[in-house]
Amino acid sequence: MAKQNQTLGEFIIENQSEFKYSSGELSRLINSIRLAAKVVNHEVNKAGLVDILGAAGDTNIQGEDQQKLDVYANEAFIKTLTNREIVCGIASEEEDDFITIQGRNKKNDNKYVVLIDPLDGSSNIDVNVSVGTIFSIYRRITPEGIPVTLDDFLQPGNRQVAAGYIVYGTSTMIVYTTGHGVNGFTLNPAIGTYYLSHPNMRYPEKGSIYSVNEGNYVHFPQGVKDYIKYCQKEEEDRPYTSRYIGSLVSDFHRNMIKGGIYIYPNTSKDPEGKLRLLYECNPMAYIAEQAGGKASNGFQRILDIQPTKLHQRVPFFCGSKLMVEKAEEFMKKQ
Repeated sequence: MAKQNQTLGEFIIENQSEFKYSSGELSRLINSIRLAAKVVNHEVNKAGLVDILGAAGDTNIQGEDQQKLDVYANEAFIKTLTNREIVCGIASEEEDDFITIQGRNKKNDNKYVVLIDPLDGSSNIDVNVSVGTIFSIYRRITPEGIPVTLDDFLQPGNRQVAAGYIVYGTSTMIVYTTGHGVNGFTLNPAIGTYYLSHPNMRYPEKGSIYSVNEGNYVHFPQGVKDYIKYCQKEEEDRPYTSRYIGSLVSDFHRNMIKGGIYIYPNTSKDPEGKLRLLYECNPMAYIAEQAGGKASNGFQRILDIQPTKLHQRVPFFCGSKLMVEKAEEFMKKQ
């Protein structure tokens, strides 16, 4: 039962019984993410004052220039997760390959792998727009005692045991699920504690916001073009409002609270889509479904897609259930 002024730590302890595996392990895992988020939040908030903006002179596996803060966030989360005796492997959007983690006794007997987008929307840092972190947690499928393999990370999203995001905005929030609803916690920076501020978050079944980069309209599939025209048409409860920030975490967070759909389709320039299945789409789809929303690639449930590679990209339609279903109708007609 959610309580006013309940801290994140208190909430985790009180709801341990809902986690079907060892509750202590999950608590330590969420706590390590909470700690790393505080460290990154501190750097994000002072990014305009110090030389942590701009490119790091390196390029990540996606071929994108890495911002300095991207690199910092990546290192902060990897270091914090490695230091806790709970994770046996980490895959990061910023790393070419997954990272194998051994315990202090050199054994590989930890049970969980974490997949993470350390700083989503980092191209917005230098213009002071919200950015975020996205994380996804799976139970390993290889036997304990041996190093993790690629198979531990290439699990479909429906096997996630927890997922969440941190939004570094006007206030810093952690929003996460362990498969029993979605709850949001806001950081009180004065004392460094997260408090339950958004209990049992739910998508409105239908919203009035559509979020898509319309600058790419000419490159969109016909089904997406037709859906956008539908959103803009003046009839019934339309036209809808167009809102696009360009940070997935921020766009998703707003649409979950207010009701809307987020679309990042494949294009003629990016025929596979742009967003990463493992680091962005699976965790966000898991959260969306737990909040009564829906997530699809336009034709298929995101969480049922079998990944084939670590940095796989997919088209992404996510948000209020009826809006996603309407977009799928247009995709099937194209």
